[in-house]
Amino acid sequence: MDTKSKIKDLLVDLLRVKPEQLKDDVSLQDSIGVDSTEMVEAVIALEKAFNTKLSPKEITKFCTINDIEQIVSSKSGK
Repeated sequence: MDTKSKIKDLLVDLLRVKPEQLKDDVSLQDSIGVDSTEMVEAVIALEKAFNTKLSPKEITKFCTINDIEQIVSSKSGK
């Protein structure tokens, strides 16, 4: 499974949304209504799933699936 698919699967389960709602370039906060608590839960889940630690500066750049994939991939070296 590639990084983007793994991220989407994790977010679908965590946020209880339909996969088609998670478009690659759509804002999670604006389009899906992800709040700060859900974002913290997503960060924790991503850190566990990819065995990495994300800095607060990186987390503030989490707007879209593409953003998350780029940051997670750079951390994991993929």
